[in-house]
Amino acid sequence: MTLQMPQPDRATLNRSDEITAELKRIAGEEAVIADEDGRRTFETDGLTAYRAMPLAVVLPDTTDMVAEVLRYCHREKIKVVARGAGTSLCGGALPLEDAVVVGVSRMNKVLEIDYDNRIARVESGITNLAISNAVSDEGFFYAPDPSSQLACTLAGNLAMNSGGAHCLKYGVTTNNVLGAKVVLMDGEILELGGPHLDAEGYDLLGLMIGSEGQFGIITEATVRILRAAEGARPMLLGFDSSEAAGACVSAIIATGIIPVAIEFMDRPAIEVCESFAKAGYPMDAEALLIVEVEGSEEEINDRLAQISCIAAAYNPTTIQVSSGASQSAKIWKGRKSAFGAIGRISDYYCMDGTIPLSRLPEVLRGISDICASHKLRVANIFHAGDGNLHPLILYDANDPSSAERAELAGAEILTLCVEVGDCLTGEHGVGIEKRDLMLKQFTETDLSLQMRIKSVFDPDWLLNPGKVFPLHLTVHSGTSNAA
Repeated sequence: MTLQMPQPDRATLNRSDEITAELKRIAGEEAVIADEDGRRTFETDGLTAYRAMPLAVVLPDTTDMVAEVLRYCHREKIKVVARGAGTSLCGGALPLEDAVVVGVSRMNKVLEIDYDNRIARVESGITNLAISNAVSDEGFFYAPDPSSQLACTLAGNLAMNSGGAHCLKYGVTTNNVLGAKVVLMDGEILELGGPHLDAEGYDLLGLMIGSEGQFGIITEATVRILRAAEGARPMLLGFDSSEAAGACVSAIIATGIIPVAIEFMDRPAIEVCESFAKAGYPMDAEALLIVEVEGSEEEINDRLAQISCIAAAYNPTTIQVSSGASQSAKIWKGRKSAFGAIGRISDYYCMDGTIPLSRLPEVLRGISDICASHKLRVANIFHAGDGNLHPLILYDANDPSSAERAELAGAEILTLCVEVGDCLTGEHGVGIEKRDLMLKQFTETDLSLQMRIKSVFDPDWLLNPGKVFPLHLTVHSGTSNAA
């Protein structure tokens, strides 16, 4: 693969023993991982094509400990990479050889639940699913549900502003977070927002969510919890072309109906996911939509009937409504397990871009043509309702030529997303994967302003360097995050 990272600072590497000893003094022996085998566990994230052994790993269990570690690293000008569960698919948690990884996985407690005001205060190392499990007995849930919700932490979701299948109705992370506790690079602890709808002053919380660990490390958050609907039921709509499925999605949204989710799979994805989950997906379809609605039984039946009528105009090969909870669970198991199911048959490069819904049929054709031109297969699985695409480009990781062609195809797909009027990323973030494509969407003036904001929070560019911004611009601007 071809993406470059900043050259490590040799002076920092030569001080590794001294740095490790001081980190152990600050955080305790048990919180610091310095041996080679231990550090290797953290050498990559979900973008496994890239690896770097970190200088050391610290796993604090309190906000104050995070602050002490950052205060020391700031004083000694040591780079820091924040990490949740390491599920980032854009290289957002990829370490550097001369950087200390600060992981929040041990900070995973529910600190407070207020059902009257429908909020929960939690540590950022908790998983999304664990938040929902903590409040489910009272009939509540936490809405953002990425496919990795069993493993991914709130910290990573906050960093990338992640969403999930049900974001069509409930929004993404930023729509479900009211407050956060943030540790800046110099060790200062900020309280942003709080247990109320609108905080006074500038929207610094909105600025922090989606900042990819560039501004600070979020250690706690106050999140919305929502009352669960009376019921929910998905339906399967099969079509003889991806274009017909895409047109159907646009038609459903155009009527004003907002399902809780609309998910898309093409034939390669259908076949793999059905083999894994035995969900009853139609094997004769070229494209499949999973459309879920919720409410009372009467509301569900009415909405599904309306959607069936809309779909009929696009000559569906299958219209199948879930018969009950067991089948609904299987349908969602297939979708939620899709990335893992694809991984059983091939290495894949998971893309993440957004497009206007009206351009969906055109973009699907473009994705197919781009991958065919690079002699690669593609499986399309994405959140069709809000235009967030996740094409999976299949390649052979053991073949450098195949890996390079996959990366080139991915860049062309993301460029296409921008050309049709939307953006490079929906929920995975920029990281290193899209860093060098940022000029496809932004001018140098745009990026200069973004970098100035970065410098306000982290003047020495020690937090998660080498990510988000093209390296040649950061060098030109005089910042210190690249060699």
